Amino acid sequence: MSVSDPNHLNESEYVESVRRERKRSQYQSAILSVIGILGFLILWQLSLVTGLVNSRFLSSPIEVVSLFITKLTDPRPDGAVIGANIVSSLIVALSGFGLAIVIGIPLGLLMGWYKGIDSFLRPIFEIIRPIPPVSWIPLTIVWVGIGLQAKAMIVFFAAFVPCLINSYTGIRQTREVLINVAKTFGASDFTTFLKVGIPYSMTMTFAGVKVAIGNAWATLVAAEMLAASSGLGYMILMGRQFGRVDLVILGIAVIGLIGTLITIIINAVENKILGWRKL
Repeated sequence: MSVSDPNHLNESEYVESVRRERKRSQYQSAILSVIGILGFLILWQLSLVTGLVNSRFLSSPIEVVSLFITKLTDPRPDGAVIGANIVSSLIVALSGFGLAIVIGIPLGLLMGWYKGIDSFLRPIFEIIRPIPPVSWIPLTIVWVGIGLQAKAMIVFFAAFVPCLINSYTGIRQTREVLINVAKTFGASDFTTFLKVGIPYSMTMTFAGVKVAIGNAWATLVAAEMLAASSGLGYMILMGRQFGRVDLVILGIAVIGLIGTLITIIINAVENKILGWRKL
């Protein structure tokens, strides 16, 4: 029986049918994603085997995987094994990213809901927003030195803007009818903010969080230029210095994989919190 014919199904059967259809769609999407990745890797390998691309400028997937296995125990040439580089980069990226969430999202929600806060802070934010995160490096060194705090602050500047903008936009789009209903039932402005505005803004807020994590990893290489001795960004820089294309590609690939994994986790949290909107 088709899902599009709900009149012949009771409520529980219809919900179960919708869930089965959704799982089938997710399975098909996963299969297509795997095929796409495998196809990309095969084309990459073939471009080198056939000589279409010079191996001096691009390492093969097999060489990158081989280097990954070697780097599990061998710190050469950058001085740290791959595990230490990953942990170091995660600490930097997640520290700045977490701080951006803690500060950016509440600030965006408050600015979007309360006109006084918006009028007071928006001019300052509009001045800060266009400034590239790497432009803060000299001042960051002066303020907090060249340690973890400095690198995390650079990442924070990259992740802060999308967190604030999306939460601000999301709560500004709250439907007026929902606000009026809440006020009709005696809810105060702050209660309406908590019970109506914030839930309504969550879709846009999570979209901002996903953009922010991408920005955080994109800024990681610049952040790890600050006298780092380990980290994926540092490994990429050492690969460039030593002319090791395979090391550069390995660093890029690992950053991409970790970023994808974090996005999957964010999506799972979003589905858990906003699962009620699906049905």
